[in-house]
Amino acid sequence: MTTPADPWGDQFNHEERALLAPFVTDLDAPIFGLCNLPEVVKGALFSRYSRTDKSLRRILLDEFIQAPESGFAAIVGSARENGADQLVAVRQAEAFYERVLIGYGDDSVAELGGAHVACEGVSNIAAKALEDARIGISPLEKSTRYVVFNRKLAGQYRYLREPGIMASAYACAYQSALDGLFDTYSALLDPTIAAVRAHSPRDAQTSERAYASATRAKACDLLRGLLPMATLTNVGLFGNGRAFEYLLTKLYASPLPELRTVAGAMQHALDALIPSFVKRAKTERGQEQQAYLRAMRERVAVVSREYQQREIADSAARSLAAEPTGVSLVEFDPDAEAKVVADILYPHSDLPLAEVRALAAALPAAERLAILRAYVGERGSRFHKPGRAFERPVYTFDILADLGAYRDLQRHRILTQERQHYTTRHGYVTPPELVAYDLAAPYAQAIERASTLAEQIAAELPEPAQYAVPLACRVRWRISINLRAAYHLAELRSSPQGHPAYRQVAQAIYAHIRAVHPTLAEGMRFVDMGDYALERLDAERRLDAKLGAQPQ
Repeated sequence: MTTPADPWGDQFNHEERALLAPFVTDLDAPIFGLCNLPEVVKGALFSRYSRTDKSLRRILLDEFIQAPESGFAAIVGSARENGADQLVAVRQAEAFYERVLIGYGDDSVAELGGAHVACEGVSNIAAKALEDARIGISPLEKSTRYVVFNRKLAGQYRYLREPGIMASAYACAYQSALDGLFDTYSALLDPTIAAVRAHSPRDAQTSERAYASATRAKACDLLRGLLPMATLTNVGLFGNGRAFEYLLTKLYASPLPELRTVAGAMQHALDALIPSFVKRAKTERGQEQQAYLRAMRERVAVVSREYQQREIADSAARSLAAEPTGVSLVEFDPDAEAKVVADILYPHSDLPLAEVRALAAALPAAERLAILRAYVGERGSRFHKPGRAFERPVYTFDILADLGAYRDLQRHRILTQERQHYTTRHGYVTPPELVAYDLAAPYAQAIERASTLAEQIAAELPEPAQYAVPLACRVRWRISINLRAAYHLAELRSSPQGHPAYRQVAQAIYAHIRAVHPTLAEGMRFVDMGDYALERLDAERRLDAKLGAQPQ
């Protein structure tokens, strides 16, 4: 499989290429690294990356290098003039780390070197695989809320023409069904924006800028279910060498050709930035680990085949399309309260943990509650997080929600998540607003057509078939999360500006924990249980206040 060198159609002239050359590892490849840039510039670049349809190189050129107000020349200094000197310094540093790695064999040394990598023109399946790295890598993905996904390149919508499917009898049907999804997305965009504005008119306190941004974001939220998992997107990654090495190993072991291609391209970019830290992903040791991961997957596939057949037989008797979205609490510790109190007291005691636990278990409920309240204190905002004693209780949830919600929640890292295949077997979600706007029929027609095709492809090509699954379809996944992380997830993801799909999941997680452990959930004071017509409006108003904008 070959990845197009120019997924967004950017063409740079000779002068622009000369300006960009000192700051990127490759001027043409879709996966490349940043170099000779201060951390502040890299952070600003990646922050801007998720809110625009531009490529990272185009942002760097237009909004930093060629924008006098950015102060780029002063920030970067003489990077271009001293490029050769900097290259020598980088090589010297690499040689030093190489000696440490060989001399001590300490894997943690690889965490001392980091890199920013841009992955452009990758599918949503690849994006989720990249973002599945929980520790050591920070991802940022192009938003489906702020960016419209109906732009064509060379007359074609931007989605992956998966090689296995394109070599099969389904090639024409695949392109036709996915083109139908994007055609419907394009056709419904303006009518949906108009309907949102008609149902939520602007008030006198809201600027036209804030209102336009909020209503456009709402329309994009309502229509994102039409985007298939094959949709091409951008993902920016910052991580340390050790984390990148393991990510590369997992990608190389994937059954999907796209992910293996992405691994090779990412390896090439990282070899130009932190080669000593990622080289083992392609050595004999790395290949052995890849073989282990592949063999593990294949063994489980063999032993689970019988159960899969039972599942298919059972599911044939019920209507999966009617299966409701839901969050189920599957497992929790009934003794969690006493254990948390023990963990609160332990650092302030000289007793063994077993004795502190016995003491906490014997305390009256009122005294345990007083200790918990003293520990949580007066939280002034959701950023005031309880301490590590709240990491003691762990809750396991089984979640069924649309792929759009999964995409957002999957990026949380301090928890364990595992999902099932991207599939159409659990039906799909139609936003009630589209029903109210009388726009649901074409939406449903496009999704059902793609869903039918995905099921047909899955009978012969189960892994590639996932690319045809629209984001409106439901996926099932499990989350095991400790109480401290649940505070963060529930309060962050229930905030008013969030997408309704994942807000409902966050609210349900909070409600389940509160039901079984009310004293432990008492401190979750910033979970928002409300519903909002324009989720982004308050956030846009706050932005207006920062910008000094006035209502018009």
